[in-house]
Amino acid sequence: MATLSTEDLILIEQRVTNAKKSVGAAYLLWLLTWFVSGHRFYLGRPISAILQILSYFVLIGFVWLVIDAFLIPGMIRDSTDSERQRLIERAQLA
Repeated sequence: MATLSTEDLILIEQRVTNAKKSVGAAYLLWLLTWFVSGHRFYLGRPISAILQILSYFVLIGFVWLVIDAFLIPGMIRDSTDSERQRLIERAQLA
């Protein structure tokens, strides 16, 4: 394996520096585009970005599910009251 010259190493370091992603830009994308995982796309991680986006839906669905656990008694009460009101109105018309 050939060793690289100092000039080659300098050119490589220049290209690496020019291609380096900005930490500030990554944090700005994280802050402003968290819901679409913009920072992960910017950092070249599209697969984990897509997985992260999908996990938002799962988490939101889970949170909604937990909230529903507390709302079910009220939903049943509302349904029962609506049915009661419908039957009362129907009986008053007869």
